[in-house]
Amino acid sequence: MAKPNYAFEKRQRDLAKKKKKEEKMVERKARKAAGGLGEGGAEGESLAPEGDVTDPGDGTAGASEIQRDDPTGAAPAAGSDAR
Repeated sequence: MAKPNYAFEKRQRDLAKKKKKEEKMVERKARKAAGGLGEGGAEGESLAPEGDVTDPGDGTAGASEIQRDDPTGAAPAAGSDAR
Protein backbone atom coordinates (compact mmCIF):
# COMPACT_ATOMS: atom_id res chain seq x y z
CA MET A 1 0.00 0.00 0.00
CA ALA A 2 1.22 3.51 -0.85
CA LYS A 3 2.31 5.85 1.90
CA PRO A 4 0.26 9.12 2.13
CA ASN A 5 2.18 12.24 1.22
CA TYR A 6 1.18 14.50 4.11
CA ALA A 7 3.66 17.22 3.15
CA PHE A 8 2.04 17.59 -0.27
CA GLU A 9 -1.46 17.78 1.24
CA LYS A 10 -0.33 20.38 3.78
CA ARG A 11 1.29 22.46 1.05
CA GLN A 12 -1.92 22.36 -0.99
CA ARG A 13 -3.99 23.48 2.02
CA ASP A 14 -1.54 26.31 2.73
CA LEU A 15 -1.65 27.47 -0.90
CA ALA A 16 -5.47 27.42 -0.86
CA LYS A 17 -5.54 29.49 2.36
CA LYS A 18 -3.07 31.99 0.91
CA LYS A 19 -5.09 32.33 -2.31
CA LYS A 20 -8.33 32.87 -0.41
CA LYS A 21 -6.70 35.48 1.84
CA GLU A 22 -5.34 37.37 -1.18
CA GLU A 23 -8.77 37.31 -2.87
CA LYS A 24 -10.34 38.78 0.26
CA MET A 25 -7.69 41.50 0.39
CA VAL A 26 -8.35 42.45 -3.24
CA GLU A 27 -12.10 42.53 -2.60
CA ARG A 28 -11.66 44.72 0.49
CA LYS A 29 -9.45 47.16 -1.41
CA ALA A 30 -12.00 47.33 -4.24
CA ARG A 31 -14.83 48.03 -1.80
CA LYS A 32 -12.78 50.67 0.00
CA ALA A 33 -11.92 52.35 -3.29
CA ALA A 34 -15.59 52.33 -4.31
CA GLY A 35 -16.73 54.14 -1.17
CA GLY A 36 -17.00 51.16 1.11
CA LEU A 37 -19.90 50.05 3.23
CA GLY A 38 -18.38 50.74 6.62
CA GLU A 39 -17.68 48.37 9.45
CA GLY A 40 -19.63 45.14 9.58
CA GLY A 41 -21.34 45.70 6.26
CA ALA A 42 -21.55 43.07 3.59
CA GLU A 43 -22.41 43.38 -0.06
CA GLY A 44 -26.13 43.89 -0.56
CA GLU A 45 -26.68 44.59 3.11
CA SER A 46 -27.87 48.02 4.14
CA LEU A 47 -28.52 49.37 7.58
CA ALA A 48 -31.62 51.47 8.25
CA PRO A 49 -30.84 54.96 9.53
CA GLU A 50 -32.12 55.99 12.95
CA GLY A 51 -35.65 57.36 13.01
CA ASP A 52 -36.65 55.29 10.00
CA VAL A 53 -39.78 53.17 9.82
CA THR A 54 -39.27 49.83 11.50
CA ASP A 55 -41.05 46.55 10.92
CA PRO A 56 -41.14 43.73 13.48
CA GLY A 57 -39.62 41.49 10.83
CA ASP A 58 -42.27 38.85 10.34
CA GLY A 59 -43.73 40.67 7.33
CA THR A 60 -47.27 40.73 8.75
CA ALA A 61 -47.30 44.33 10.00
CA GLY A 62 -49.90 46.54 8.40
CA ALA A 63 -49.53 50.29 7.91
CA SER A 64 -51.11 51.00 11.29
CA GLU A 65 -48.79 48.56 13.07
CA ILE A 66 -45.52 50.01 11.77
CA GLN A 67 -43.92 52.26 14.37
CA ARG A 68 -41.52 55.15 13.95
CA ASP A 69 -38.41 55.45 16.07
CA ASP A 70 -38.39 58.85 17.74
CA PRO A 71 -34.95 59.71 19.14
CA THR A 72 -36.48 62.47 21.32
CA GLY A 73 -38.99 60.11 22.94
CA ALA A 74 -41.82 62.62 22.44
CA ALA A 75 -45.26 61.18 21.80
CA PRO A 76 -47.33 62.55 18.90
CA ALA A 77 -49.87 65.21 19.79
CA ALA A 78 -53.36 63.93 20.60
CA GLY A 79 -55.81 64.24 17.74
CA SER A 80 -53.17 64.82 15.09
CA ASP A 81 -53.31 62.63 11.99
CA ALA A 82 -49.81 62.14 10.57
CA ARG A 83 -50.89 60.75 7.21
